[in-house]
Amino acid sequence: MASGQTLRRIFESLGVGDLHSDGAVASMPFSADDITAGSESELQAVVCGDKHAVDLPLVIEESNYYANIVRRVAAGDAPRRIVTELERYLNQNASRTWENSWVRFPARLLSPFARETFDGDLLADKRNPLRGARADRARFFCRQAGEEFVRVPISYLLKLSLADLAGSPERLPAALRATGVRLMAHFLNDNSSPETFSFHVIPMRADRGMGRPVARETARRHLLSQLLVMYANRRFGLERHGQRAMVYFAPHPPVRQKQLNDCISDAFYRELLMSPCLSGWDDGEAKQAYMHLCHQALSRSQINGVAKLREAGIIVNNLVVLPNLSNTSLANNGIHISLGSRRMTRALREQAPGFGAAEEKYVGDLAIKIVEHFLPLFVGTYSAAPYRFDFADFHPEKALGFLPHELDYTHLRMIWRRWRGKADLSVLGYAITPFGPPWIDRLVSAVFRLRGDWVVDFRLLDYLAALMSTERSPALDGRLGNGDRLRSDLAALGIFDERMALYQLYRLREFAVMGFSGFEGRYYSLFASLTEDMGRAVDLQALVTALAIKYQVQGRVTHELIPDDPFIESERRQIFFAAAIGLPTFFVRRDTSNRFLQEILKRTTKTRISRRYAGFLRVKLDDYQQALVQLLNEEAADLIEMFGLRETMNDLAERLGDPARNSAAGRLTRGILEEERHDSPMRLNAAEFNAGAESYYRGALRERHMNEGLDGLIEDLRAPIEADLDEETRRALGDHDAARVVAEMRQAVIGDYASEEELRTLIGWTLLSIRRDIGAAERMLDEGSPRLAAASVY
Repeated sequence: MASGQTLRRIFESLGVGDLHSDGAVASMPFSADDITAGSESELQAVVCGDKHAVDLPLVIEESNYYANIVRRVAAGDAPRRIVTELERYLNQNASRTWENSWVRFPARLLSPFARETFDGDLLADKRNPLRGARADRARFFCRQAGEEFVRVPISYLLKLSLADLAGSPERLPAALRATGVRLMAHFLNDNSSPETFSFHVIPMRADRGMGRPVARETARRHLLSQLLVMYANRRFGLERHGQRAMVYFAPHPPVRQKQLNDCISDAFYRELLMSPCLSGWDDGEAKQAYMHLCHQALSRSQINGVAKLREAGIIVNNLVVLPNLSNTSLANNGIHISLGSRRMTRALREQAPGFGAAEEKYVGDLAIKIVEHFLPLFVGTYSAAPYRFDFADFHPEKALGFLPHELDYTHLRMIWRRWRGKADLSVLGYAITPFGPPWIDRLVSAVFRLRGDWVVDFRLLDYLAALMSTERSPALDGRLGNGDRLRSDLAALGIFDERMALYQLYRLREFAVMGFSGFEGRYYSLFASLTEDMGRAVDLQALVTALAIKYQVQGRVTHELIPDDPFIESERRQIFFAAAIGLPTFFVRRDTSNRFLQEILKRTTKTRISRRYAGFLRVKLDDYQQALVQLLNEEAADLIEMFGLRETMNDLAERLGDPARNSAAGRLTRGILEEERHDSPMRLNAAEFNAGAESYYRGALRERHMNEGLDGLIEDLRAPIEADLDEETRRALGDHDAARVVAEMRQAVIGDYASEEELRTLIGWTLLSIRRDIGAAERMLDEGSPRLAAASVY
C-alpha cells in the first residue's frame, strides 16, 4: 500500500476527520485537549567541605587504587606524573567543592521509616525479598569515630530526606505524609546525577497556558529538591560533620571531574562517580551493571571516533591526542520533555482495530523525521550550554566529540572547516590546529595570540545525542524492530552496544514500553529561566509535533519525501549541530532528495550556490531559522490559534532577532560574564570562563531557579486553601496565611540558613501545593481519555 494511503487508513482508524473541513484539526492526535506532558530533570550534585571531611577525597586516599599507584611510582614502574596529577586534584581545590561526591552521616539519625526505606532499597530484588541483600551492601556503610555511618550519593539522599519526613507523624500530618510517600518514587538514583521526573501528568490546554504548567511543575519539583537537600544537611548532621550537599542545574561535566577522569582508570572512575542505582529499579545491581556498560561502550566509541576522523580525512597524520579510556559524557545533564497523545494511548490500550504497535511506529518515525528539521529553532534559543575552547583544545579528536558517529563524512568535514574558520586559530590567514605536545601548543597560542572559540551548546557535542543510521538499517523508516537492527549494526562496528537504548534527539515513547504513546525531546541543556524559557520551549515542541501529525493526516509529507538514507539523515542533523557550535552557515546538496527540506529552503532569502563545494547550496543558519518561523506562521496558523501561541511566536521572533540579548545562550553567557566581570567570553581563557560558568550555575542561577519555584508556590498558596486543610494539617502547618509565611522565609531559604523547623514547614506547604496540583490534573484527565502514565523515565 502506498505511503499516503497507509497514513489515511491509520488516521481513519483513530477517528481523525477530514482536515479540509472546518475545525477538523481538533480531532488529530496532539491537538488541543489531547496533548499531555511531563519532564525529567538531571541535576549537578556537589559536596562542599574540607578534603578531610568529604567522602570523595577520603575514599580516593583510602583506596587500593591510590596505594597501588603510589607503590608503582616509588618502584619506578610508573611515571611520577600519575600521582602528581591526582594529588593536585586532592590538594588544590580553592572552591572546596567536590562534584558528585557521596555523603556520610551517622546511621542512628535515620528515622524508622527512612531506615526501612533504605533497607528495602538495599535488597537484591525488591520483588523477591527472599533473595536477600545486594552483594555490595557493605559499600553503603563505614565506621567513623567508632560509630556506624551511612554512605550514599546525593541523588539517594533526596529520597531518604523525603522518607524521613513522610514517615514521621510528628513532622508531617497524615495527608501530606501520603503525598510524600507517593513522590518518593519520582526521585531516581540512576546515573551520576540526581534525576527527578514529573510528579503527575500535565494536561496541556490553551486556557492554562499550554507549556506554562509544565515549567511550573518543574520549578516546584526543583524547589522541593532544594528544600530536601537543605533539610538533609540539618537533619542528618551533614553540616556538623563538615559537609554541605547542594544540587543545581548545570549542563556538562565540571572541569575538576574531567581532571579527575584524566588521572584515574575507567574502572575506578565508575566506582567513584557512577550511581549504584538504589532507587527506581527492582534489581538495582542489574541497572548499575547496565550503566557501567553504557560508560564502557561510550568510552570505546570515543576511541573509535579517532579512526573515523582519519577515514574522513580530518586527521591527516599520526599526531593525535588519544582520548582517555574513560569518558565523562554520561555526566552531562539536561531536561527531557515528553509529550503524549491521549487519543493514541487510548487506541493502543483498548487494542482498537487498525492502530497497533506497527502503526504507532510508522506514524512516530515520520513525525520524528519532520520534527528534526525544526530543532535548530531550539538550540541556543531556549536552552544552551555555553563553553570555551582554548587553542590547545582544538584537536579534532577532542573538539568534535561524538560527531564522527552522528554525521556523514561530507558534513563532518564541512563542519570542521567552518568551525576552524569561525574560531580564533588563524596565523597569517591560515587556520592551524594544535600540534600535540602541550608545551608547544601553549607556546604557539601565546606567541600568535590564538584564543580558540566559544560555543553555544557544548553538551550537544560532548554527548552521543543521535546515532546515525547505516545503509541497511535505517532508524526511522517506520518499521518495527528497526532500532534493534541498527543497534546490531553499530555494535558490530564498535560504536555502540546492542543492550543500550538507541540515542535520538526526538525519541518515540512507545506504549508497549512506557504505558503511553508520545515523544521525548532530549535536546534541552540548560534553561536560563524555567518560567521564561522552558514554558515557551514546550509550547514550540507541542506546535511542531502537532504540525508533523497534521502533515501526515493531510498526506502532504510521507516517508518517501524524507528518504531513509544516512546521508539525508546527516544532511538535516548537521544544521542542528551547526547551531550548537554557533556556525553561521551550512551546506545542502542542490539536488537533495529530501523534498521537505527543499520546501523549507524555498523560503530562505540569502541562500546561494556554494563557490567552494560544487553541487551544494550555501545556507545561512539565521535565514533557515526565519524560514522555519515563516513556515509555522503559514502552515500551522490554525494550530497556533488553537493552542493560543501567538505570544509564543512573537517571543520566538524576538529571541531570533536579537539572540545576544534575548536567547537563552545570550542570557546565560551574560550571567557568566557578569560573574567574571568581563564583557566577552573571548576575553577569558577556557579555564576561567568554564570555571566561571560552574560558579554562576552553583550560585546566581541556582538562586534564580529557586526564586521561580518560590514565586509559583506563593502564587498558588494565595488561592483559598481551607478546603485542603483538615484539622491535623491545620495544626501541623500553623498560620493559615501560607503565602505570607512562605514569603517571609524566602531570604532564609535562598541564603541557606533556614532552620530545620522552618524547612519542615515550607516542605509541608510545598507538598500541599503539589497535592492540589495532582488532584486538579487527574480531574482534567478523567474528563476525557483514560489517565496517562507518568512521562519520561529511562
